[in-house]
Amino acid sequence: MNKLGGAQFRGLSAGSSPSGKINAEALAMLDALGYDTTGVRSKSWDEFAEPGAPPVNFIFTVCDEAADEVCPVWPGKPISAHWGVADPSRFVGTDEARKLAFEKTHQILRERILEFIALPFDTLNKMSLQEKLSALGKNCR
Repeated sequence: MNKLGGAQFRGLSAGSSPSGKINAEALAMLDALGYDTTGVRSKSWDEFAEPGAPPVNFIFTVCDEAADEVCPVWPGKPISAHWGVADPSRFVGTDEARKLAFEKTHQILRERILEFIALPFDTLNKMSLQEKLSALGKNCR
């Protein structure tokens, strides 16, 4: 989101059960693709529901396992959508096959983000925007 969204969008990342470390394969792929990974860290999504946290306008859950989890109550009631993808870190296979799993996940999320940032936000009401964001989660599989 940070690379593709320009000044209009700032992406934050967190999870319901952070491991405390960033996956080395994910970092290597992002570095190879030119993403700035400075300062990334494993963190709980609870950080973004605390007083003083940066405002959040949209929540996208991306892990297939997160689809049925209960999310925190977010300040400001951001629009949320599930953009589930298989967790590439759980893929079992050869090194090359694991690399391809990470690349596929990146491609799916990249396509969804590009569609998201291209939406005509100034012409959509909250309900229409919610519908479009949910539909994006069903694309690119």
